Amino acid sequence: MQYTPKTNDFFQNVFEVVRLIPKGRVTSYGAIAQYLGTGGSARMVGWAMNASHGVKPKVPAHRVVNRNGMLSGKAHFETPTTMETLLLKEKIKVHNEKVVDFEKLFWDPSVELGY
Repeated sequence: MQYTPKTNDFFQNVFEVVRLIPKGRVTSYGAIAQYLGTGGSARMVGWAMNASHGVKPKVPAHRVVNRNGMLSGKAHFETPTTMETLLLKEKIKVHNEKVVDFEKLFWDPSVELGY
């Protein structure tokens, strides 16, 4: 089954997917892009995450990391440690700016949402 976007606004589609990531789980920019049918647009997903701060309803951008589990977007939060702090509140451990047990905590929208 193919994902059908609810809008033509790529950022809004990204926000919709990110809001579905369960607490205590993380995904990657590329996994979101793949799910949206735009596999080569991981960087655009990153831009959407950068633009998500202050969007309502809230977008849990801290749950989106790079393909290796690195907190590559941390510089785009209020402080350089905000992303890690938010993950720790959800019991997600981070060591050297990388999610511990990334493979175990990885949430793949294409699998989890059945598309």
